[in-house]
Amino acid sequence: MILDEKILDEFIIEALNEDVGEGDHTSLACIPADSVSYAKLLIKDEGVLAGIKIAKAVFNLVASDYEFKQLLNDGDKVRYGQVAFYVKCNTHALLKAERVCLNLMQRMSGIATLAHEFVEEVNGKVTILDTRKTTPQLRFLEKWAVSIGGASNYRSGLYDRIMIKDNHVEAAGGVGQAIKETMKYFERNNFTLPITVEVRSIEELNEVLKTGNVDRIMLDNFNIPLMKEAVALIANQFEIEASGGITLETVGAVAKTGVDYVSVGALTHSYQSLDMSLKIIDKESF
Repeated sequence: MILDEKILDEFIIEALNEDVGEGDHTSLACIPADSVSYAKLLIKDEGVLAGIKIAKAVFNLVASDYEFKQLLNDGDKVRYGQVAFYVKCNTHALLKAERVCLNLMQRMSGIATLAHEFVEEVNGKVTILDTRKTTPQLRFLEKWAVSIGGASNYRSGLYDRIMIKDNHVEAAGGVGQAIKETMKYFERNNFTLPITVEVRSIEELNEVLKTGNVDRIMLDNFNIPLMKEAVALIANQFEIEASGGITLETVGAVAKTGVDYVSVGALTHSYQSLDMSLKIIDKESF
């Protein structure tokens, strides 16, 4: 995933403004304005690191002069006690940066860790995908973390792929009718997009196979025997995606059914943040 640095900077500025407001009165009250401190980013957990680039961007925006010594990279497996980076800068700036850095890195690292765990479970048999089940305004960071963890980004929003799901099917009057109306929409507007259609039963699958004109069929909440039956019916005519309640415990069995993709909303809504802290240290430890 390519990160737009302008969007990242604008986001960080908003995050800093939210936190600092009219000023960090605690630091202003008890720390001299010209104070300089040394600090380290301490890992206090096990997982996959994500967000080093964000930390650099935060310090770029809060400090006119700072020194950043990077020891680890995004995507590295980390363990308790490791140091990701050292930083030297004005103390007021350091304390402004602290919480924004930690909040983002902890959450991104949690997502990257879970994504990596899913990827390892399938051992290359299928592609693990994220979904749109992300935090509003944070999707670009959460999807970035997914890619750092080794999984793949699916659609960015409603605009870059047709995905006909249960509510579309109900509103359109059936899955076949939804596909037909989509073809008419393409013709009227003289453009096209890849099409994924969700099916909830073998009956809906047969209707899709009869209608055609799709790129991928998503098997929603199919159990393993039903998934195998569906894969056999599709017979390599279309890409196949499995979705719905798939966990680390079940994804391995899903991968063996013959599907091409597994989409996992949990990557961005059910992760556990990695514990880490930014600690001021003495100059000699820098």
